[in-house]
Amino acid sequence: MAADAEGRTEDPTSKKLSDARSKGQIPRSRELSTMMVLVGGGLGFLLYGHYLATAMFGMLKNALTLEREDAFDISRMFVQMESALDAIAWPVLAINIVLLIFAVIGNIAIGGYNFSAKAMRPKFSKMNPITGFKRIFGIQGLVELVKSIAKVAVVVISAYVCFKMFYQELLHINVESMPGGLFKALEIMIWVFLILSASLIVITLIDVPYQIYNHNEQLKMTKQEVKDEHKNAEGDPLIKGKIRQAMFKASQRRMLQEVPKADVVVTNPTHFAVALKYDPLGTGAPMLVAKGVDEMAGHIRDIATAHEVPILTAPMLARAIYYTTEFEEEIPEKLFAAVAQVLAYVFALRDYKKGKVKKRPKQFRSSNLPIPPDMYY
Repeated sequence: MAADAEGRTEDPTSKKLSDARSKGQIPRSRELSTMMVLVGGGLGFLLYGHYLATAMFGMLKNALTLEREDAFDISRMFVQMESALDAIAWPVLAINIVLLIFAVIGNIAIGGYNFSAKAMRPKFSKMNPITGFKRIFGIQGLVELVKSIAKVAVVVISAYVCFKMFYQELLHINVESMPGGLFKALEIMIWVFLILSASLIVITLIDVPYQIYNHNEQLKMTKQEVKDEHKNAEGDPLIKGKIRQAMFKASQRRMLQEVPKADVVVTNPTHFAVALKYDPLGTGAPMLVAKGVDEMAGHIRDIATAHEVPILTAPMLARAIYYTTEFEEEIPEKLFAAVAQVLAYVFALRDYKKGKVKKRPKQFRSSNLPIPPDMYY
């Protein structure tokens, strides 16, 4: 296949199909459209042809019946014309409505409804004789030739079947009285037309799947095109990485700005550092205002030291808070008791330094913190 030769082995993506649709490139079957129009016309004549034939017979009878006074009345011709048009208007309208419905269905049955201004623009490439010869003598031209031969064969066979079906009736039409013979002939013509039109269903059942397949083949993509499209849709991984890096640095700057407002910094003591803030008058739990590992943890400790924020060493608690809590989130409920002991020590130490209490709080020991086993990290 041409798609394989050019490396186009991947099915078209939804974006490729959408772009093609906006350009008017959708699967269409001319055989389906033609068949539906012919069948619709045949059904329209079958349903309303009798009324049309009766109206036309009456129109012809009135036109050939001439009274003596009508020969001297100039306006009589216009009255006859108006009467004839009124008689055939409704049958003709009904037949055209049926024809229109089938024509619309035939055009939107595959591919659906689509209006594209781009498809209406003139394409001078279609006027290129070389391109035209390629279409004629290419695979598409060969397919059209095979379809034409198949249509002729199907119609000829169907015509022979119709001849055998209506042979006896055709032989006896001449013995019927008028206008019965005329109506009978018209009925046979309509049935023959409908059967010949319906015979094209065989061609349509082959052409519709082929057109869908051919449309998909024409829109197939190379693996590189799929990657490029995905990159354009999702964004260049390199650019996305830089954006994430910039956002991470911005988040780090925000956290470092919050460290001076923290009540305590809990460390690992060197690899992890988390800064906590608690409002005793508020209703919320202690909140994480900064966290980091290694270099970031060092920055948090340095800023805390510069702004006299207490730094406590509690390795298990520092790791638990780091892995379970994000920036500006409240700590998990399972760590409330452990953090409460840390804050109680910090607040007691603060009151001692301010002279509010005379007794210095006992040395802080992280081994006594009640940290649940499932919070060990």
